[in-house]
Amino acid sequence: MELQPIQEGRTIVLSPTGRIDHTHADAFKLALDPHLADCRKDGAPLVLDFSGVDYISSIGLRALMVAVKQVKAQGGRMVLAALQPLVHEVFTISRFDLLFEIFPDRVSALAAVAA
Repeated sequence: MELQPIQEGRTIVLSPTGRIDHTHADAFKLALDPHLADCRKDGAPLVLDFSGVDYISSIGLRALMVAVKQVKAQGGRMVLAALQPLVHEVFTISRFDLLFEIFPDRVSALAAVAA
């Protein structure tokens, strides 16, 4: 999976697409890892725009959990935006909606991390 970073002010926006499941979770994690190092207290916040993600499995959730734990340990901030209904339901059922800041769209996520 390729994550083309987009710079929005000092924030980095990453927009994964497709499925983050058993087949694609490792590629997602590998693509995300380089951006996590800069997501620290004095670094760039990360917005993951999930508008193009139509499915996430437990292994995809695990990759996100490991990422957010790293970011929080570094004093950084990583938020999610624009979850599709099925993906949002998975986050709600698994209680991952309590682990992440989730915004309805990219604009509101960017406004929150810029504040």
